Amino acid sequence: MPPVIECRNLTHHFGSKPALRDVSWQVQPGRISGLLGRNGAGKTTTINILNSFLTPSGGRCLLFGEDSHQLTPATKARIGYLIEGHVQYGFFNVRQIEKFYAPFYPKWNPDIYYHLISKLDIAEKQRVSTMSCGQRSQVALGLILAQNPDLIIFDDYSMGLDPGYRRLFIEVIRDYAADRKRSILLTSHIIQDLEGLIDDVIIYQRGRLLIDMELSQLLATFHKYVFATKGQFSDFYDEKNNLRVERGEKTSAIYGFLPAAAAQGKLKELGIAADSGFRQDALSLEDIFIALTGKY
Repeated sequence: MPPVIECRNLTHHFGSKPALRDVSWQVQPGRISGLLGRNGAGKTTTINILNSFLTPSGGRCLLFGEDSHQLTPATKARIGYLIEGHVQYGFFNVRQIEKFYAPFYPKWNPDIYYHLISKLDIAEKQRVSTMSCGQRSQVALGLILAQNPDLIIFDDYSMGLDPGYRRLFIEVIRDYAADRKRSILLTSHIIQDLEGLIDDVIIYQRGRLLIDMELSQLLATFHKYVFATKGQFSDFYDEKNNLRVERGEKTSAIYGFLPAAAAQGKLKELGIAADSGFRQDALSLEDIFIALTGKY
């Protein structure tokens, strides 16, 4: 099947500053993909191009095979967006906003919306503007899911949410996508929330595509090895090969797509003694993200 989202050689500049540099990746049908990167890496620029808020300097994005800036009404009705900040019409109450949205979507299912609203401590006549950030996020999510879209794009859904609302958000998304009939692209700075949710991971670094692979493959093949610090050496980073060495006061580490023997060989090549206490440590997705993109 053709990809649901396809970015082809996507490039964008803000004045002389490059925001995206020849980026290409896809989201396949029925998959949940996480677009990750540090602040300023190009995530929101990409989302804004996908939802046609921004015209790229070069390349293009396709949604269901159509250019993101020339979508037909039928294709637009298949896509749900949640933009950063959960922006809604604050003067509506819970019931009014549902009635406002419903006529725009032929597959609208109010039961999905009201089921989610029932989990919240809000009255149907309460205005959106009087709700907490977490409550507004659930109203926004309910409105999107009620559209029954084939593709949902979430831009930093976790902004301002406490752990309880973040957990509810993730659980609702997971249940909604369980039938594998829908595709989801999301960004978030709370990376630990995504490890049990996403199928594929896309990582940006300074506007470039750093990683594009299945999460299970990333977790299985990217490793950390620690060893006792001996002698003087500096931190080392090879972005092309996704390899990093960090020097610690007592314990140092090497990260990368390397089996143990190859990692030891690389350390020897760099003139770093690693014959004492060399062992592999387990990594979470957040650990891998920091190893790939850096702490600072």
